[in-house]
Amino acid sequence: MVAAFGVSLARGRYDTVDTVWGLGFAVVAVVTCALATGDLALRLVTTALTVVWGVRLAVHLHVRNHGKPEDRRYTEIARRAKGDPRSHVFVRVFLVQAAVMWFVSLPVQAAQYADSFGVLAWVGVAVWLVGFVFETVGDRQLSAFANDPSTRGKVLDTGLWRYTRHPNYFGDAAVWWGLYLLACASWPGAATVLSPIAMTFTLAKGTGKPMTEKHLSSSRPGYADYVARTSGFFPLPPKERGALR
Repeated sequence: MVAAFGVSLARGRYDTVDTVWGLGFAVVAVVTCALATGDLALRLVTTALTVVWGVRLAVHLHVRNHGKPEDRRYTEIARRAKGDPRSHVFVRVFLVQAAVMWFVSLPVQAAQYADSFGVLAWVGVAVWLVGFVFETVGDRQLSAFANDPSTRGKVLDTGLWRYTRHPNYFGDAAVWWGLYLLACASWPGAATVLSPIAMTFTLAKGTGKPMTEKHLSSSRPGYADYVARTSGFFPLPPKERGALR
């Protein structure tokens, strides 16, 4: 994250941290795999799933941010700084995300020291796959919608977005629950349950869903109706149009 902050200063924008977020998990997985002594199959699968998820997310966020203004979250954090805005952003964004990355990645680290690839590991792979599909397809559907001039100012309520208002956030959470199940091959791994809980809480109640919906509710006509008929996080069949939430 220190290196990412240096790149951000050179670029004159702080959204570099978005790209580094996914890559950081990939680095953690690769380094732990090299150092760990657990079951080889479990180490390789855990590393592969984490790297695929992390690199895909990094590329997606980099492409999404390229050529666009700085993310309003970071400009607002810098604007509120009482002292040097660069130091403020470094502490509030980069150091905080470094700590969160370490904590959330605990299941990935613990899984690499387990001794067997059992039934729970296979369940974890299945849960990871469901999450990865939701996150990847949801992001692609949203990108296509956002880049279509005919949908400007409208609400995306088709595809996966028909069943949940945040298929990408749900998918992200499912990915980490899948990786947690891989870690459950050992008791130390099972003890890292607070990591996927923290990730899910952040996405559903923290800086993910609430911040996104606050912005959309004030900028998208018809969003309130979409909220009323569509599940907020976990995919469910949509309610009849106009039904109460």
